[in-house]
Amino acid sequence: MLSSKRFTVHLDGTHGIHIPDAIGDAFAKAGHQRIAVRAYFEDRTLDFHCKLHRYKERYLITFGKRNQKALGMYPSDFFELQLFEDQTKYGVEVPEAFQAVLDSDPEGAALFENLTPGRKRGLIYYIARFKRTQTQVDKTLIIFNNLKSGIKDPRLLIKA
Repeated sequence: MLSSKRFTVHLDGTHGIHIPDAIGDAFAKAGHQRIAVRAYFEDRTLDFHCKLHRYKERYLITFGKRNQKALGMYPSDFFELQLFEDQTKYGVEVPEAFQAVLDSDPEGAALFENLTPGRKRGLIYYIARFKRTQTQVDKTLIIFNNLKSGIKDPRLLIKA
């Protein structure tokens, strides 16, 4: 599995983090646009998935306010990152409740698999934001029922 050493970074003011060229090149040459990231700040760590962007001859990833808050840091703070090859199927960790419904509903799973990778990730992120397992199951069932009804609009997919 491809991984980097820990390296020190800071935000550039736009919630973006510049990744050193040597590290970005290694992931890009291996064909990894989606990556897993571990952020370290003081005594806290945060794991998340994101896309490695190439913009104006530099590599960068986004690091929003939610991540800053989770680490208890300010935009001016320096912190460390470590990048890993993303080995998840969808480019994001799948909640157990979502996976259980996916496994138990072959028709819904087939329709879900026909969605674009970004749409799949968006729906998984939507489900993951609910803390209660039962809520995650209920919301996943709504999405699958809407897919079976032929709904494709992402705003309507999540409506009961």
